[in-house]
Amino acid sequence: QVQFVESGGGLVQAGGSLTLSCIASGFRFDQNVMAWYRRAPGKEREQVAGITSYGTYFDYADSVKGRFNISRDNTKNTVYLQMTDLQPEDSAVYYCNYQRSLVLKPLGPWGQGTQVTVSS
Repeated sequence: QVQFVESGGGLVQAGGSLTLSCIASGFRFDQNVMAWYRRAPGKEREQVAGITSYGTYFDYADSVKGRFNISRDNTKNTVYLQMTDLQPEDSAVYYCNYQRSLVLKPLGPWGQGTQVTVSS
């Protein structure tokens, strides 16, 4: 079955950096777009970054452009999210998922996510 295991979250001060990882299984990783989502308390889950199957195209939410970088390693079925200049509003649980294109909805179940907390 489709599974995602996210890791790398933690508590950082504003301006700090974190790199998240997500190991995926149960589908053809190298044939699908991968995306990172986040859900902050009281808010809906939002897509923050996406990357096409071979890393040719990217998509970022306006709120993270220039600060976050998504990448993937198809040999390891892993997608990464490098986050720099973190701000308190980036605090959320971060999830990964797969989808058919950068703008379509995710297809898999949600993993446990990884908590990112940014203190001011």
